[in-house]
Amino acid sequence: MNPPFTEGSRRVLQLAGAIAQAAGIRELQPEHLLWAIWLDESRGAEILASRGLSHAALSQRLPLPCSPEELNTLRGKSAESPSLPHGVTVGEILASAREHVGNLGRHAEIGTEHLLLALTRVSSSASPVLGELQLGTEAALQEVVSRTGESQEPLDAGIRLNSSPAPQTDQSDLLRILDAAANRAREGLRVIEDYVRFSLNDRHLTEQLKECRHRLAQTEQRLPAAQRLAARDTRGDLGTTLHTRREMQRQSLVDVVLADFKRVQEACRTLEEYGKTLSAEFSQAAGQTRYAVYTLERAVLQTAHALDRLANRRLYLLLTESLCPHGSGPVVRAALSSGVDVIQIREKQMKDRDLLAHARRVREWTAAADCLLIINDRPDIAALVHADGVHVGQEELPAAEARRIVGPEKLIGVSTHSLEQAREAVLDGADYIGIGPVFPTSTKSFSREELAGLQYVSQATGEIALPGFCIGGIGLQNLDQVLAAGARRIAVSSAICSAADPGAVTAELAARLAAVSGSGS
Repeated sequence: MNPPFTEGSRRVLQLAGAIAQAAGIRELQPEHLLWAIWLDESRGAEILASRGLSHAALSQRLPLPCSPEELNTLRGKSAESPSLPHGVTVGEILASAREHVGNLGRHAEIGTEHLLLALTRVSSSASPVLGELQLGTEAALQEVVSRTGESQEPLDAGIRLNSSPAPQTDQSDLLRILDAAANRAREGLRVIEDYVRFSLNDRHLTEQLKECRHRLAQTEQRLPAAQRLAARDTRGDLGTTLHTRREMQRQSLVDVVLADFKRVQEACRTLEEYGKTLSAEFSQAAGQTRYAVYTLERAVLQTAHALDRLANRRLYLLLTESLCPHGSGPVVRAALSSGVDVIQIREKQMKDRDLLAHARRVREWTAAADCLLIINDRPDIAALVHADGVHVGQEELPAAEARRIVGPEKLIGVSTHSLEQAREAVLDGADYIGIGPVFPTSTKSFSREELAGLQYVSQATGEIALPGFCIGGIGLQNLDQVLAAGARRIAVSSAICSAADPGAVTAELAARLAAVSGSGS
């Protein structure tokens, strides 16, 4: 069970979210967390002040995205600000804080001092400021202990054992263990990277894995290179001749990748545990790599699973009653008989009971036609009608929270309007993304700046392998432009709902998508 946050830490996280929103950023960044710790004036701020930090110095290195006059308003609104999603780096920081406090005992809570300690353990945009304060992990830990009295050392039971100095062979054995684990981790990451690069053809995840491998290499540099090689004894390693039958058999590429993810995680754990005998920094660096690998494991395997599950799902209909002149029922039946693959119920104004009844009717029709049913922004309705998934926007529930409601087997779709949002959706566990808006639409009004356009279609389809449905003003008249930009899946609304012959439009859209299906899945 994760340890709880103190009231001060909750204030800090709320304030960090408010600062991020003031900066116009949709996700929490390490610099927002550092600013919030400083402004909260609790133990974390005391540590920073004791190391010589000032408001002016912090402003110079990491400018606060608001004026001094707005600061008090920002403080007041922080409690009302909705929680923001965070990327991999902030996730690693929070995970590090939880792990540290979890080792203190069952009643320990995560304070602002623990958030600051975790910031020193993870390389981020806040690291240069902490480096100038000479506030590394060891120094931060000493500051925390001096203020809280906490210790992760075992209790003294009053028993004294006579110990002799460790034999010289211990150092050689330690280096052999660390050398083997580092090699396993690095080799495993390369195996996974090759799959993502050559099979998934995913530039984003390839870069994430490469970054993880480089981070591991930096950790390895802390080992004495000459002594490490001298201690290596491959010919005398029993493990080179011990293999199980299952270990030598893999049924698919995904089986290979899954096995190598476990191999990397186990190797990082070995580095983390045995690395404690070298230094806290080495152990913590290995631990942070392990956390990053957990996130990448989900992203890679979920991408592979989604590509398989949505392999032949290319035409996606957003169903809105008000756009259907003759009612949604005839539109749904015509679309189902003409080749639509996914239907999303998108009703922002319909009353809950009416929406539930409507969704149940459409669920019956889609199930009979082997068509996926998605509910827009209502995971509760999706769960009640046994829909295939739920779709959320950038302002709605985060993907992880929606999944807690609908369950692990359901599809989670996320709307994205920029490459950064698409990358985050992949790491946050989305099964597919919406890419757009491509053109102006009749269902929403967008400024010129808000239109993602065909350029974003090219960027997203060129970098991210996770299934993406291009959306926004797409119809028969401009489909060729979208396909030329790299799209192989589209989502439409009025093009079918408002058509005089919904079935004919559906059939033509489906046929034109099928004609280019050989260019990508």
